[in-house]
Order: sequence, then structure tokens, then C-alpha cells
Amino acid sequence: MTYGWARWFVAVALITGVLPSAHALDDDEGPHQRAVKVVAKQQLTVKTPAGGGSLPLYTSADWTKPLPDITKAVIVFHGRLRDADVYFRSAQTALSAAGKAGSGTLLIVPQFLTPADVAAHKLPDATLRWEPTGWMGGEPAVGPAGLSSFDAIDAIVAHLADRSLFPNLKQIVIAGHSGGGQVVQRYAVVGQGEAALRRGSIHVRYVVANPSSYAYFTADRPKADGTLAPFAAASCAGFNRWKYGMDARPTYAAKRSPQDLEKDYVHRDVIYLIGDKDTNPKHPALDKSCEAEAQGPHRFARGHAYFNYIKSRHKSGFHQHIYDIPGVGHSGSKMLTSACGLVALFGTGKCS
Repeated sequence: MTYGWARWFVAVALITGVLPSAHALDDDEGPHQRAVKVVAKQQLTVKTPAGGGSLPLYTSADWTKPLPDITKAVIVFHGRLRDADVYFRSAQTALSAAGKAGSGTLLIVPQFLTPADVAAHKLPDATLRWEPTGWMGGEPAVGPAGLSSFDAIDAIVAHLADRSLFPNLKQIVIAGHSGGGQVVQRYAVVGQGEAALRRGSIHVRYVVANPSSYAYFTADRPKADGTLAPFAAASCAGFNRWKYGMDARPTYAAKRSPQDLEKDYVHRDVIYLIGDKDTNPKHPALDKSCEAEAQGPHRFARGHAYFNYIKSRHKSGFHQHIYDIPGVGHSGSKMLTSACGLVALFGTGKCS
């Protein structure tokens, strides 16, 4: 696909307005550079051979003590604005809307901070921080140690796998919107935490909502007619570099071959949530790099193109699902609290 292709596609696409929301500018070039207004008070210590650090997060109960009544954990990741407090409130609203299906649920909303956040709030040196967009692709933290954001997710999952704390946990849902949807989709591809959960008979679901891009396993990309073909690299040399493809993956993601990663990914429980109004190719929060545009002109097109790509490569034994959220644009709160959002997060209600 070339830029000419993208302009042609945009010319014939139905362009609709984007509903304003608290998350409407998750990927904007300006706001995500500024320090966050609120930092979560709770901390999780993350330890790896490369070093350690502390990750701020919100939880709906004190998860440092045994919680025998908890049967499900829902982890929700914020977008580029790193407004974990806003996403925690949205998750609480969704939990309330789930009714009885939400009983026994622990909510967890981590916060991936930047150096600007740490400086503005005078946080301890042990606080983990990343470049403003680096955490979405699993890049190493810039301090206090070079931990991947995927290492941080592994630490959350490992804490939940502790049967002395969660003796009756049966399911974990790992969900994210916009920038959070990007980190969740990549973690579903390369994450190492699920293996320990399977040994403990804990099921994992990944909910990927309105990300700007996806990690492809091959050099194929969508054409204007919806078919897939090898991409013309001359028009965008980095189209297949991580986080858009499998080339030049960071250390955490480079331990296994693309073939093995894809083999595992297609058997994972993944639900893609796409707002059917998230169709603006000029949206200020949209990734407009040539690498992202190689996947389609806007989030709605990119989500369906990726789902069709995966499905076309695995015609049997494929059980992932994609749900269009009617009337919703780039809004994290509306995505999480939609009928399909409640199905994905809590298994309640109906989604058509």
C-alpha cells in the first residue's frame, strides 16, 4: 500500500464525526507529553534480572491480603494520556452496569508514567517510567532499570496467580483502549505470563479496543479492495518493524520466532472491540505514520483488516471475535460500558 492508496481509500470512505469523551485525545501529539494530574497511590514492585522498580496502580480492593471471594480480575490499561484515574472510574462504571455478573471481580488499572510525571510529582527514584509512547510496544523503561512494560504486566499476572492471595480466581481479563489497546494486543502476541496461569487453571482473555495499529506476523498488508498482499517496502521501509511487525523486536519480544508467536496467538481468547464511528483518518489521536497507514486509513478499517488477516491465515481452530460498537467513536468510557464491552469484560448481556 502506498500513500496514494491511502488517499484513494480515504476519498471513498464514509467519514463521520468522533464523539468527544475523556479519552478522545489519548494519542494526541501534545497532551501526552505533559505530566499527568493524578498518580495512583498503590505500588507494585516489579523485579527482573535486569533490575526492578515500582509500578503505580489502582485496585478496587486491597490485593496484598487474601481475597477468597475474588473469582475474576479485570485489568484495564489507559491510553497515551496515562489518565489511569479516569479509566479506573470508567471500569467501575462498567462493573456496576454488569450487575450480578460483576460480583467477585477485582479491578486493576496500572499506570505507565514518564520522566515528566516522576519529576512533576516528586516521585521516588524507584518509580518506573517510560518514554511517552515506548510502553505501548514493550520498550525498556528509561528508569530506574530497563524493564519492559511487558515485564510489568507479567508482575501483575504473577501476583494474581498467587493462590495464597487468590485461592478461587478463575479468570483474568486484560483489556485496553487506544494506546492501552496497543499494549494489550502486543502482550497477547509476546506475553509470557499466561503460562503460569494455565498451570493454575486460570483462563485469560484479551480485550483490544480501538488501537491505532496491530502487530502483523508477516509482510502482508491490506489492499484497497480488502484483499491481502505483500507490502511494497519501498513506500515505507519500516512498515514491518516492531510494533507494526516482527522486525527489530525489543529484547522481551525477541525470544521466540514469529511463527511460534503466531501459533500461540491464534489460540488465545482475544476479543476486538471497534467503535463503528472511529473512522476519521484525520483524528488528532490517530497514528498517521506510514507504518500505521499501511494497515488502513483509520482505526475501524485497521481493526477489521487485521481480524480478516488473522482469520484468513487460520481457517480452522480460530475462535477470536470482533465486535463493532454502534454509534461510538474514540471513547474509552463508551467502549467499556457498551453492551459488547460488558460481554467482553464480564460475560454478561448480549452483543450482536
